[in-house]
Amino acid sequence: MAKTGQGGLDGLVASLPRDGSKALPPVHLWNPPFCGDIDMRIATDGTWFYMGTPIGRPALVRLFASVLKREGEHYFLVTPVEKVGIKVDDAPFLAVELRAETGVLNFRTNVDEWVATGRDHALRFEPEEGTGGLKPYLHVRRDLWAKLTRALFYELVERGEEQMVDGRAMFGVASGSEFYAMAEAGALKEFA
Repeated sequence: MAKTGQGGLDGLVASLPRDGSKALPPVHLWNPPFCGDIDMRIATDGTWFYMGTPIGRPALVRLFASVLKREGEHYFLVTPVEKVGIKVDDAPFLAVELRAETGVLNFRTNVDEWVATGRDHALRFEPEEGTGGLKPYLHVRRDLWAKLTRALFYELVERGEEQMVDGRAMFGVASGSEFYAMAEAGALKEFA
């Protein structure tokens, strides 16, 4: 695996902008040269690893998460001067907390980012291989998704309701004016 710049991880951290604001950097506008892959991985449980060791500093994980970019099926950490590839086992974020306020579902990610579910931040449910179950995801930003914890998924199921979608009775969850179908309502009755 290639090292970034001249200082590996230290060089990457040093090149990150630090203007003190809470706003996310405009990584979608940055197109620096690709500098190779680094030995960094985001595990299914949301843990970030560098060279096989968990990154234990939450502030450092939040900093890296702020410059995460997805291009197709590949993930990169991007600064104004370099781009390095990393591995992501499933989704780069994990949704860990849910608050419902005035009919809108708000999720907190493992990097302390709050996301209000709606038109720009949809929920999606994918079949889980081998179990027949579903894997729930929340769109966070720019094609980056958070997988919901099992506890949050159960909470969504408890909030679930039936609605007609394209002439079919579907079971799902509403947030604001949007409805996110999980499965056909008839399929759920088979399991009841």
